[in-house]
Amino acid sequence: MSEKLSLLPSELWNEHLFTGSWGKSPLPVSPVIEPATGETLGSIGMASAETIAGSSLIARTAQPGWFALPYEERSSVLRKAAQVAEVCFDEIVEWIVRESGSTRAKAAFETSLTIKALFESSGLPSRSQGEVLPSSPGRLSLARRRPLGVIGVISPFNFPLYLAVRAVAPALAVGNSVVLKPDPRTAVCGGFVIARLFELAGLPSGVLHVLPGAAEAGAALVADPNIAMIQFTGSTGAGRKVGEAAGRHLKKVSLELGGKNSLIVLDDADLDIALANATWGVYLHQGQICMSTGRLLIQRGIYDQFVARLVAKAGSLTVGDPAQSDVAQGPLINAQQRDHVYQVVQAAQRAGARLEVGGSYEGLFFQPTVLSGVNPDNPAFHEEVFGPVAVVVPFDSDEDAIRLANDTEYGLSAAIISKDVGRALKLGERLRTGLLHINDQTVNDEVINPFGGVGASGNGASIGGAANWEEFTQWQWLTLKGEAPLYPL
Repeated sequence: MSEKLSLLPSELWNEHLFTGSWGKSPLPVSPVIEPATGETLGSIGMASAETIAGSSLIARTAQPGWFALPYEERSSVLRKAAQVAEVCFDEIVEWIVRESGSTRAKAAFETSLTIKALFESSGLPSRSQGEVLPSSPGRLSLARRRPLGVIGVISPFNFPLYLAVRAVAPALAVGNSVVLKPDPRTAVCGGFVIARLFELAGLPSGVLHVLPGAAEAGAALVADPNIAMIQFTGSTGAGRKVGEAAGRHLKKVSLELGGKNSLIVLDDADLDIALANATWGVYLHQGQICMSTGRLLIQRGIYDQFVARLVAKAGSLTVGDPAQSDVAQGPLINAQQRDHVYQVVQAAQRAGARLEVGGSYEGLFFQPTVLSGVNPDNPAFHEEVFGPVAVVVPFDSDEDAIRLANDTEYGLSAAIISKDVGRALKLGERLRTGLLHINDQTVNDEVINPFGGVGASGNGASIGGAANWEEFTQWQWLTLKGEAPLYPL
């Protein structure tokens, strides 16, 4: 493979959609805006409901042939896609930085995680696909995993490449076809990169479609009779609508939604370690991560000292264009998100929180912010901010920490910092959360782990690792006899 390979030449994707081949959109194109500068990087085609319907039918028609291929061939396509991504690593990173506002370090991590997901998924076709069940003599009884058909994937803007690939790759690996609707704000790095990786890897035409679109396109995908399942990652509000619509159409649905995740720092914690974990959990990618640390619960004995250190740390974080310099934070994705963050910070202060640092913005660049003295009556205690805002809450006892951490409709991720692992684990066992990290922060995903939340963070489904077979296939019971019995009725 040539080192000079260009993954996404402009003439290929600009003003286009991917339906197994690159073609024009029936709708007006949408500009690709770099949030750090406001520069237009190109335009994407936008899918209509009719486009969704046509692609869903093509995908359903193509799926049986894809599943019928020898498992080695499906594995090979996934491996080749990963290899193309390795060759084009720097180009992919550049797109994530410029289109999503990621720092270069975050974009490189996301690209590495994506490559790992592709390689891990390439192993799925060769794994056991069922069980031999007990039965009567002369009768073979099997439970086997079968692909669902066409998987509709609706992916978000924040980790646009990985959060799409973590669904697309395993869904394809186990024999499904996929229609991906990436967020239009990050449709190149979160959609067209994926289309191109699989195109260059030799995926048969029609098995994967990448169709950016507005809410109407998402609704059409959920309603389409050729779509067997929806895998949605995004806000809880949008997820409720997707889940309701999927239920009406009797579709399997996986919802990975928001979170108000607590990092609990017990009074025996090393403050330097606690500060490093808190900074990462709160400020990584400007706080625009479902697993971001939405609350810092700090035990009273170390509270004042911790807040002082956090304020100094937040004030030292550099903010700027990640494409031009090595900064700690880039821009928020758009003005709507920036305004939401600002409104939450303002409302928190009106409700009695103290603004220790930050709270202001220039353009889409929001300053790292610390709110102290937040109590359970404060809107910042409950609302997912999705911005670079540390919400610091004091507590007295372990029972208080449990009560405060569980005081939320969400249940995605939680973490505890303590030198006493037994104490931390005992506390953690009582937290209502899909992910629990002892002596770590809340933002964690390693591809091989089942990932999912409870409550308003999801519908209890998990994606990743051992959960992928469960998520993207269904059981079929198969029995086999030498000859059919003569029933007496």
